Amino acid sequence: MAEAKQRVDVTPEAAAVIRKLHSLHGNLIFHQSGGCCDGSAPMCYRADEFLISEHDVLLGTIEETPFYMSAGQFEYWQHTFLTVDIVPGKGGFSLEASEGVRFHIRSRLLE
Repeated sequence: MAEAKQRVDVTPEAAAVIRKLHSLHGNLIFHQSGGCCDGSAPMCYRADEFLISEHDVLLGTIEETPFYMSAGQFEYWQHTFLTVDIVPGKGGFSLEASEGVRFHIRSRLLE
């Protein structure tokens, strides 16, 4: 499993949702594969419900939650810094869907 320097952060609003989800579900994990919403919607799972592979890249940790991206997606995003935010709406399979919000990625080029 490849690791990178810290390349992800979180807004205060999204951090509050992560903390709530953590209190409800225990340890969490984020994974972004690029298969949904043009790659702008990371998925949040219970840590024991998602297997990380050697093809995933650790971008960093937010609110004590590791954030991974598939290696193929990382090829496109390797020059960016990501910020996890929330927007209104349902996220589908991701845990925050029950909260009436979905996680969303905002990005900027690394300096």
